[in-house]
Amino acid sequence: MNIHANAVLIIIDMQQGIQHPRLGRRNNPEADAKMLKLLQAWRSTRRPVIHVRHFSRTPTSVFWPGQSGVEYQPAFLPVEGESELQKQVPDAFCGTALQEQLRADSISQMVIVGVATNNSVESTARTGGNLGFEVIVAHDACFTFDQADFFGSPHSAEEVHAMSLGNLHGEYATVLSADDILAGVAAEHA
Repeated sequence: MNIHANAVLIIIDMQQGIQHPRLGRRNNPEADAKMLKLLQAWRSTRRPVIHVRHFSRTPTSVFWPGQSGVEYQPAFLPVEGESELQKQVPDAFCGTALQEQLRADSISQMVIVGVATNNSVESTARTGGNLGFEVIVAHDACFTFDQADFFGSPHSAEEVHAMSLGNLHGEYATVLSADDILAGVAAEHA
C-alpha cells in the first residue's frame, strides 16, 4: 500500500498507566516493538507524528492527572517537532483540534497504533474514517486486554482485538501489518 509522504503516525495512549497490572492480561506482546519500528521509520523519513495522551475524568483511572500513569513510557517520549495531543475521552478527535490540525497540514492519510485496540484505537479510527481520512490501523502495533462482554461472557484479549479490527477493516479503515506499512514507507521514500 502506498504510504503518503505526509501520512501522519498517531500513537495513542502509550503511557505508563497502560502497564498497570490491574488492567489484566494483554495480547500482542510484540506490539510495543512494532510501534517503535514505525516511529523510527516516520522519524527517519521526516513524516509527521502525533502523540496522544489520555487524561481521565475518573479518579480511579490509571490515566488520572497528577500521577505517573499519565506520563509517556520512556521509549515513546515525543522529540522536537512532533505534536502532542491531550484527550479526555477515547476518541482523539472528540474535544480536540486533531481534525483541524490535519486539514491545515493537508494530511489525508493516517496510520494509527497504540492502545487499547477496542477503545481509543477503534474510536479514533472510526471517526477518522467517517470524516473522510484514509485510515490505516497496524494490527500488530496495537493491543488490548481480556474482558467480559455485555452479557458477562469472558473473552481473551486476542478475541477482543480481532473483533475490534474486524469492525474497522473495510468500512472505517484498512488494517495492515506493521511490515506492510513499512514496505509502503520504503516504496514511497525510494
